[in-house]
Amino acid sequence: MANLVYSNLEEVGRCISEAAPRHYIIKIMSFSLLAKTGIDKYESGEFEAGGYKWKLVLYPHGNKSRNVKEHLSLYLVFADVASLIRLDSEVHAVFRFFLLDQTKDNYLVVHDAAGKERPFHRSMHQWGFDQLIPIRSFNDVGNGYLLDDSCVFGAEVFVTKEMSSGKGECLSMIKDALSSKHVWKIENFSNLDSEYNESQQFFAANHKWKIHLFPRGRRHELGTHISMYLALADSATLLDGSKIFAEFTLRILDQQQRRHIAGKVSHWFSSSSQESGFENFVSLAYFYHASSGCLVKDICMVEAEVTVHAVSNTL
Repeated sequence: MANLVYSNLEEVGRCISEAAPRHYIIKIMSFSLLAKTGIDKYESGEFEAGGYKWKLVLYPHGNKSRNVKEHLSLYLVFADVASLIRLDSEVHAVFRFFLLDQTKDNYLVVHDAAGKERPFHRSMHQWGFDQLIPIRSFNDVGNGYLLDDSCVFGAEVFVTKEMSSGKGECLSMIKDALSSKHVWKIENFSNLDSEYNESQQFFAANHKWKIHLFPRGRRHELGTHISMYLALADSATLLDGSKIFAEFTLRILDQQQRRHIAGKVSHWFSSSSQESGFENFVSLAYFYHASSGCLVKDICMVEAEVTVHAVSNTL
């Protein structure tokens, strides 16, 4: 008896059908030439059933990789395996294989006797029969399967269930995380006329960052304070649901007495939350006061110190 691939099922159903297979047919002319030309495996074109694409794989002399002898092997293969991996999904289907009796004009149907559905997923995308039919029975002209060196195989596939794995994430903490510093020298500060200015990109923990500075403030602090933020510059490359936990300090350096103005904060950065910082980083009155050391010869020195402690990615 035939055995289903990777299954303990021993009972295989066989019946006769007058109806042709609904989903796909393979007609092979000059069947004997497959062996003479060294074709040990034939893979059909794709066909659609139940909203998915499938293929048939026939081993006319048995699947030698599974030590099959003296039998034809036939398998149903889920053609779009990449989508199963990408969506981490699973498709369940019941299938039947057909072999045309050209003498009686009906079909031998080989199927799971219990009608059990089979799961197709990322690690199991092929099911079928190692021993579909003995080669001796197949070649017997009295059975009508191989006439004038031609034969017809077919398949029906019925999708019974579709499943997707639940969402999940993997949080990776970074042991002994290192800090990265970036100093931004802003010249001709008093002539800045844009609403905000941004530093060059810099790296911290393999991610790109920028400093955003609003010289006249932002939102509620417009006209009274300088606003300053740390921004994740490569957020567009993050996968959906991914996020980065960073602790950072922003500073405006006191170029005279080293009494730096600093603000420290932690934040989960993601594609939907790309920046964090301070609307009221320092008042404009203090910043422009000569004794503050924030602006010397119209030069402002800004520093960012970034430490990435964790990364969370979707599973």
